Amino acid sequence: MSQSNTFYITTPIYYVNDVPHIGHAYTTIAADILARYWRLRGRDVFFLTGLDEHGQKVQQAAARASIAPQVHCDRLAPQFQDLWKRLNISNDAFIRTSDAQHTRIVQRYLHELFDRQLIYKADYSGWYCTFDERFWTEKDVADGLCPDCKRPVEQLSEHNYFFKMGQYQDRLIDHIKKHDRFIRPESRRNEVLGFLQTQKLGDLSISRPKSRLSWGIELPFDNDYVTYVWFDALVNYISALEYLPREKPIGNRFWPANVHFVGKDILTTHAVYWSTMLMALKMPLPETIFAHGWWTVGGEKMSKSRGNVVDPNKMVETYGVDAFRYFLLREVPFGQDGDFSQSAMATSINSDLANGIGNLLSRTLTMIARFAGGTIPADDLPALPEVESKIAQLSTQLPAVIEQGFTALTFRENLQVLRELIGLCDEYIDKTAPWKLAKNPDDQGRLNTVFNTTARALRLLSVLLYPYMPQTAAKLAQQLGLALDFSKPLPEETYQWDAPIAGTRICKGPGLFPRIESTLQGDKPMSAAPIPPQPNPVMHAATPIAPSPGPHAPASTQITIDEFMKIQLKTAKVLTAERVPKSEKLLKLHVSLGTEQRQIVAGIGKQYEPETLVGKTIVIVANLKPAKLMGIESQGMVLAAGDSEVRGLATILEEVEPGTTVK
Repeated sequence: MSQSNTFYITTPIYYVNDVPHIGHAYTTIAADILARYWRLRGRDVFFLTGLDEHGQKVQQAAARASIAPQVHCDRLAPQFQDLWKRLNISNDAFIRTSDAQHTRIVQRYLHELFDRQLIYKADYSGWYCTFDERFWTEKDVADGLCPDCKRPVEQLSEHNYFFKMGQYQDRLIDHIKKHDRFIRPESRRNEVLGFLQTQKLGDLSISRPKSRLSWGIELPFDNDYVTYVWFDALVNYISALEYLPREKPIGNRFWPANVHFVGKDILTTHAVYWSTMLMALKMPLPETIFAHGWWTVGGEKMSKSRGNVVDPNKMVETYGVDAFRYFLLREVPFGQDGDFSQSAMATSINSDLANGIGNLLSRTLTMIARFAGGTIPADDLPALPEVESKIAQLSTQLPAVIEQGFTALTFRENLQVLRELIGLCDEYIDKTAPWKLAKNPDDQGRLNTVFNTTARALRLLSVLLYPYMPQTAAKLAQQLGLALDFSKPLPEETYQWDAPIAGTRICKGPGLFPRIESTLQGDKPMSAAPIPPQPNPVMHAATPIAPSPGPHAPASTQITIDEFMKIQLKTAKVLTAERVPKSEKLLKLHVSLGTEQRQIVAGIGKQYEPETLVGKTIVIVANLKPAKLMGIESQGMVLAAGDSEVRGLATILEEVEPGTTVK
């Protein structure tokens, strides 16, 4: 087995003719997250991805374009290479199966198997699928269609070379039973075992006659044939170790692979074809083959014909690379199918990132700058009160929990426990109310402890979020004033709760995640929705808070009950609050109405500090026409008491769901 300090992870090599989509991004980002984590923990990582460039579909596409197949591949390869750079993928090598070195290594292994009489020539007749480039038996084909892609198949009879795959059936079953981690998740393991235990495993056709297909690796023992594309492609996992590293070959050090990530549609080729090939070559099998699920859009499989293929490039342009990386691993448990929608992504960004880690960092640094002179203070209490102890306990356990999660490949569960810490810190700030502690000199020790505790939690979050969101982690650490070098393994003390942080000068910068301001309904902007009835003009849209009429208001200001019923008053929970630049009076609030979120500009800045409002349930006019105040759109109005100056905000004391109608 591979040495404990090495870690070799691979993605499938993607078909060069494909247009890169969310499925490609998902697999590659998951592999990148794992690679980044283990590098940071000090392991010697080799992360491989690349392209499968041989086969009939490539040959046909090149012919239609009247160019050579190699030229066709050279034109298409950059679309994947450029996307990986854009997604911040840290692969150590990028293999192309048209590489001359790869060709020689495949031919060497073919010759070895041929010399040992594990490859033989025979006649074969069967149903052939050009799209999947594979033969099917009579019992596999229904209505003349390929059982995989549902495209028409054709009857072919030809001489071919076969690999004696069938003789390894019992040995493969035994290996799967003895190694629980070999095929994962367990449901996929059971599928492969069920297949192997209920039918006889046949031999594998590993050649194609040049008369039908010339774009491939020529058989070293018969130049009238090329290698079956899967035998060629699977060998990439070991050929890459021999010729791609800049130093000497590293196969002996990194093989067997720790993890092959694959989509569930190519599990059989990896779990059966690849495993038996390795057995025949007398090489150890990979530690884990993990087959993850598919992404659908609106419950439908992605396809060009439906026009619903999700372009990762557009997602990065719209939402940012780190937000896209986060969403893909946060949305569904790794291994299960997921359904993609931009509305779900916007909700994730706003709730988890903008209102979560982004808001926690912003409010913490704002208060340290205001009440602690911009320097993280020391913990001044001899013993931590209960709330601090809860944060300290979770933070102390987190590094081990996260490592266990990465070992188990539970990416989503790791993010959930990190969100738990963020939520605990937000609750902690709300309960301790540092803005109140700052008013009493006797509470200075308590105030310092609050800032120290929250800063420690943020430091740990920057380290543990790094594999998922490397750019965000670096910004977070920088704003905390920490000099963390994520390009190399971090010292063990970085993961410890007691790592020193007091005396660090903060460097507050822009918010980590801008909110997605246009709430999405499905995947359409909310602006496309019908505009609700507008209230009586007595409450002007440009007025942050409507002043109440005096006790002797003229009768002309009275409204009828019908007019009043047009006004929609609803409860809203304040998610974030911040001052509007260059305004002493205006605050910008982001509030939740349960099914949607709004931005409201309110003239309450003289009476309230922004941080004191977060978490409060207030009352707003929900159907007021949006208006701009100092260039910022306000999508509603808060209710408050006062004449020329605000004296109090209308709030709800009891626990009421956001969006509840106020009568």
